[in-house]
Amino acid sequence: MSRPPFVDFEKVWLAYNDEALAQEKFAVEDISLQAGEGEFIAIVGPSGCGKSTFMKLATGLRMPSRGSIRIGGAPVTGPLKISGMPFQAPSLLPWRSTVDNVLLPLEIVEPHRSRFKARHAEYRERAIRLLQTVGLAGYEDKLPHQLSGGMQQRASICRALIHEPKMLLLDEPFGALDAFTREELWCTLRDLWEAQRFNVILVTHDLRESVFLADTVYVMSRSPGRFVLRREIDLARQRDLELTYTSAFTDLVHELRGHIGATRPTATAEVAR
Repeated sequence: MSRPPFVDFEKVWLAYNDEALAQEKFAVEDISLQAGEGEFIAIVGPSGCGKSTFMKLATGLRMPSRGSIRIGGAPVTGPLKISGMPFQAPSLLPWRSTVDNVLLPLEIVEPHRSRFKARHAEYRERAIRLLQTVGLAGYEDKLPHQLSGGMQQRASICRALIHEPKMLLLDEPFGALDAFTREELWCTLRDLWEAQRFNVILVTHDLRESVFLADTVYVMSRSPGRFVLRREIDLARQRDLELTYTSAFTDLVHELRGHIGATRPTATAEVAR
């Protein structure tokens, strides 16, 4: 018997309030998505289509008006503890060192909080290893203003992974960075994911980013958001930046671009490849 999906959205609709629900005005509608354990998926679509709304549903910050969501085999009934989420702006606390910013979730979230003092040396070593993995060895004691934007985002990703979540949620994580730094961080994220194989849901406007990183890309229609395409990315791993200059890569990007801005599926809400 095949294993159940790790992420399972079943015919999910969301209206933001009772009035909108009564008027059948939905932010997203009829969303179905399944991702296996360790799968990397990306959600792309035009501004205002509901990508960030989808992310709120995936984190448990919003409950669906209709349908069901299960993650890790359990129904989502509130904010998830098994996920980590860095933000587009790194939002590091300016008075804390890099390593202390990374440690912050372990200080404030149970069950780590109650044992933080007793296991501080162990947790600090874990944070330092993470920082070394993303190229921040030697910057552990620097303050945020002493780091570049890309370095701050690397530290933010480490902070989201310090409690070893089963799923990483990324909402436009590299959108504020220049193109060269953004591509460097694609590779950083690729390496972290390939080493640990946590689930990833990436929301992005960048089609190249989605094709480079994801196993599967979902394209959302204009609001109210629906999935108009499910595209498996059949490019071999490990992927390097040279791949982005190949015809196979650019063909996939152009295919996805052709579906951006769609208002409704032409045949079915999911087109499997």
